[in-house]
Amino acid sequence: MEEFLQARVVDRIALILDIFAKRARTREGKLQVELAQYEYNLPRLAGKWKHLERLGAGIGTRGPGESQLETDKRIIRQKITRLQKQIEDIRSQRELYRQNRRRSGISIVALVGYTNTGKSTLLNALSRQTAVLVKNELFSTLDPTTRRLTLPDKQAILLTDTVGFIRKLPTPLIAAFRATLEELTEASLLIHVVDITSRNAAEQCAAVEDILKDLHIDDKPRITVMNKIDLLLPSDRKWDENSAQKYIQSQSGNPAPDTVLISAEKKWGLNNLLYQVRNKLESPNSSGSSEIVINEDPSSA
Repeated sequence: MEEFLQARVVDRIALILDIFAKRARTREGKLQVELAQYEYNLPRLAGKWKHLERLGAGIGTRGPGESQLETDKRIIRQKITRLQKQIEDIRSQRELYRQNRRRSGISIVALVGYTNTGKSTLLNALSRQTAVLVKNELFSTLDPTTRRLTLPDKQAILLTDTVGFIRKLPTPLIAAFRATLEELTEASLLIHVVDITSRNAAEQCAAVEDILKDLHIDDKPRITVMNKIDLLLPSDRKWDENSAQKYIQSQSGNPAPDTVLISAEKKWGLNNLLYQVRNKLESPNSSGSSEIVINEDPSSA
């Protein structure tokens, strides 16, 4: 296809890796993306280097009778080993931080959800900060960000934002981002953020559930947040938090248990969400799963 089109052709995983590479900003994020790229490209080198597969024995460059392809594979394996060690060092540092948090007894609440559902906007709104990058784009947040919050009963918690999920998250990415995703295993409560305006909301929720199962944390207590309700409102009148909530409920009925309607952009529904978080943390034995009913057509929500 590349020869015929005279253009680069990539598959879905390569495209996702390219996007991740552009979004990575911290040292940890860059290391994780680089590792995923090398692990993805290693078994695919053969077709790229057919013209270089002649044997050679340059001093200090390759072994006797080693082809260019074999040399490149050896170099990439060495880089993979080096990156894995660096990421493992970061993982060990994170574990020390986790041990300190465990000793402090402070609860950790993690935001999870499909990419571009508004998790970072919600974190900024709840923490009243704007330090977390917010963009209308896929995977704008790759690195976990944690903020300290105070609940209505004055209890302090740590709220963590994590990388957004996608359907069929590539295995190399799950492996490379293991150190980041492990933050979810420490959480006492998960807040699943859903873009209620998305036509694919049901499929996105299913994708998140699949990844939570893969991480063996699908049984954790959970609150489902239906975000972006402001985008469902008619534009022929002015809306405030109360009138917006009443309108949405009149159109779609009362939310299911453990479900909160919000607009992170407008800061609507945040107090109700914080009360729900407090109640969930006070009742740790609450079921971690709840049925989510989503209207596939947002125009009729």
